[in-house]
Amino acid sequence: MSEYQYYEFQAIDRPLSQPELEHLRNLSSRAHITSHSFVNTYNWGDFKGRPERLMETCFDAFVYVANWGTHQLMFRVPRQLLDRGRVSEYLCGDSLKAWEKNEFFILEFLFQEEGGGDWVEGEGWMAALLPLRADLQRGDLRCLYLGWLGVVESRELADDDLEPPVPPGLQTLSGSLESLANFLRIDPDLIEVAAEASGSLELAAPSAAELSSWIATLAEPEKDALLLELLTKNDAYFQQRLLKRFEQETSPSNQGNSLSAKRRRVGELLSRAEALSAEKSRREAERRAAEEARRKQDQAAARAKLLNQLAGQEPQLWTKVELLVQNSVPKNYDEAIRLLVDLRDLATRSGQTAGFESRLRNLRQRYQRRSSLLARIDKAGLDRR
Repeated sequence: MSEYQYYEFQAIDRPLSQPELEHLRNLSSRAHITSHSFVNTYNWGDFKGRPERLMETCFDAFVYVANWGTHQLMFRVPRQLLDRGRVSEYLCGDSLKAWEKNEFFILEFLFQEEGGGDWVEGEGWMAALLPLRADLQRGDLRCLYLGWLGVVESRELADDDLEPPVPPGLQTLSGSLESLANFLRIDPDLIEVAAEASGSLELAAPSAAELSSWIATLAEPEKDALLLELLTKNDAYFQQRLLKRFEQETSPSNQGNSLSAKRRRVGELLSRAEALSAEKSRREAERRAAEEARRKQDQAAARAKLLNQLAGQEPQLWTKVELLVQNSVPKNYDEAIRLLVDLRDLATRSGQTAGFESRLRNLRQRYQRRSSLLARIDKAGLDRR
């Protein structure tokens, strides 16, 4: 099997500088490089750079896919927009980790399937997963909980380990969260079980009236300082920081209340997910069995209706069979067999099977050199010899 490695980096908050672009060109002459991205596919050889280092210095998002079963996702998020203590509760092992560099957190999600897996192309993953970075910056930690579930799925944790706080909104995952679950190969049943302890997610943005009321509580010197900062500093996160402060000051216990207080153990989540999967399989088997029974019932009813329509036409049907088998035409043979099946079923229903079998033996005797016809009769099970 040929090798496949896909690397994609994205710079979101600022364009790459000329020295950074030159450095990237030195790392790869074949990559597609723009002021905001670096994309390359390797079918032989390896990338010369270190993704972790590039995330620390240049980029805000990274996706890596290899055909031996490795999926890697990294986000760089300003530390001022994340609560270090809350984030750390979800980190564990090598599959979900974070580190700090300068003013940033770098978060890494890793999935590695032993023995490889289905071939997955790398294109498209960045667009599907990138909105999760903005979610993190708004304080939505669902992607971190899913990353923790990925660690659970890989059996890296002990059964007695406790889960981290369950964020709200796991019952209704966004498209990006569903993409992350697929990227990390997380069992949907495990997510469903985990979501049982998740509250509802309030997505409504604060109204102008709410913001106005909060601004009115700020002291005049502080308002002046904030306005000056807005006008003089090139801070891409100013609005997000201010909104985060608004949320903290107007609803200081809102997020804490929305996180599940009850912590379940890893073993409990896994066993309940297995039980849920078994129950779904049982219900699906019952559904298929009921569907098959209905299908057979419908077929039997349709068959009975057809035989009712054909009853009394046996002489004409035998005459048509004789005409059809006179010439060695495959499609005529097929039509003759269909009529013979009808005649057999009519005879069975009326208790005249002996007469049908006698006429069929006579037909076989007269056309004993028609091997194709006789093979069709045998395949249809018409001859009980």
